[in-house]
Amino acid sequence: MAADRTDPVVGTPHGAVRGRYEHGIAVFRGIPYAAPPFGPRRFLPPEPPEPWDGVRDAGAFGPTAPKPPYSEAFARYLSDPVIPGDDCLNLNVWTPEPSPGARLPVLVWLHGGALTRGSSAVPVYDGRAFARDGVVLVSVNYRLGTEGYGLFPDAPANPGLRDQLAALRWVHTSIAAFGGDPARVTLAGQSAGAISAGALVAAPQAQGLVRRAVLQSGTPEAAERDKVRRMVRRMAGRLKIPATAEAFAAVDRDLLLRIQAEVGRLSSPVLGGPAFGIVVDGDLVPRDPLRALVDGDAARGVDLLMGWTRDEYRLWLVPGGLVEHVDRLGAVALAGAMARCHCGHEVPRGYRALHPDASPAELVGQLVTDHLLRAPMHRLADARPGSSYVYEFAWPSNLPRLGACHALELGFVFDTGETPESARLAGQGAPQELADAMHSAWVRFVTDGDPGWEPWDTAHPVRIFGDGAPYTAYGPRDPEVGLWPAVAGAPDRADGAHAARSAELAATVRRLRRSVGARLH
Repeated sequence: MAADRTDPVVGTPHGAVRGRYEHGIAVFRGIPYAAPPFGPRRFLPPEPPEPWDGVRDAGAFGPTAPKPPYSEAFARYLSDPVIPGDDCLNLNVWTPEPSPGARLPVLVWLHGGALTRGSSAVPVYDGRAFARDGVVLVSVNYRLGTEGYGLFPDAPANPGLRDQLAALRWVHTSIAAFGGDPARVTLAGQSAGAISAGALVAAPQAQGLVRRAVLQSGTPEAAERDKVRRMVRRMAGRLKIPATAEAFAAVDRDLLLRIQAEVGRLSSPVLGGPAFGIVVDGDLVPRDPLRALVDGDAARGVDLLMGWTRDEYRLWLVPGGLVEHVDRLGAVALAGAMARCHCGHEVPRGYRALHPDASPAELVGQLVTDHLLRAPMHRLADARPGSSYVYEFAWPSNLPRLGACHALELGFVFDTGETPESARLAGQGAPQELADAMHSAWVRFVTDGDPGWEPWDTAHPVRIFGDGAPYTAYGPRDPEVGLWPAVAGAPDRADGAHAARSAELAATVRRLRRSVGARLH
């Protein structure tokens, strides 16, 4: 359908939708890509939405998936709007030209939140800047927590991931009418959204739907089935019901969320308690996604942009006062981190040699960050040289003690630093020039696959986005080294000090590898 400048109207396979022009950008919110996942559809794979007659209004965000609120400590830093309603499998589109002839690159965004929180309605994810720069931005809601990732004997696994696949298929069949090119789709996400994006890139059922992928602070992984089962069983024990989908479906939804929050209170990346996660299911996820991407032929034509923030762990530890708690525990905390990362005593010893002034919390945080992010991303980039680009976000928040923490880069990637929600993490006065640099790099990658620095090779180039102009740092040249150090090297040069530090890092990481063994290979 034609779009006029007052109210853009676009046809989809299920009916027409009317959006709004905002600052010259056509915005469509709350478009259903699947039917409401409740009643007889609860805990089942998504089904197509019922077609509608006439023109459906798409001026406001649709309902968000059921989720517990953040704790008061985390709510200071993270925004998580709640929009009531059952029709929560919906998405939003920002486009500069809602017409089939535009054929613009498309970025599909999967929000983070540990698969238990978050939504596409978070203001930090506003897609206006991407659309302003010629990219069609699609952001997606999907089922969370028990509804999306509960593991039951009487229901298929991974319904939340299946929702995301349904949204990708909707993009493939519908996005051309909004001005997008279905052959140039980049799937992107942060944290749990990145883990989901990696799983979908590796999934046989998603082949051909994605040309590029962006993994921000999350790597492809499959959770241990027993860990997810423990989460469900503990909830069932609290509720005094069988651990089945049928029994859970009969529980009041608010009570279910309350019990989920109580049982999952120790499920942070550092603590490693029972948690929801994507599991190998023999269907959508036939094998561990990281192994499929590293060892197999999965998604060989897909370009990757991936990276981490320098101080990921500070968002996991600072809000709840865990920094002080971990520091008090000292050696006990390090022992817990060794168990979490499946490593021996030489690993924290090596970290201590590299960072002699670091506190126990800093050592634990960097150890867990390497285990969860840097090492797997290094493996992934090594397996796909020439088509992988790696970055580190190193700008420290203006708020005390957060440093360059988990999720801080989002306002810079989306160029939404002016929103109060971005300031919750960044503080006031975040540098616009850094947002310009990061956002433009993402736009370039989505558009033609080149973010503006060299792809991964034996020199280990990592683009550093921090104070001042971005620069490229290079890791140790030693081929045995498998971990990227927490401290980046000198910008675009190999002076004597950097060479000596590279040699020191190489020797230390060889020791770490011998201790960690096959888990980092």
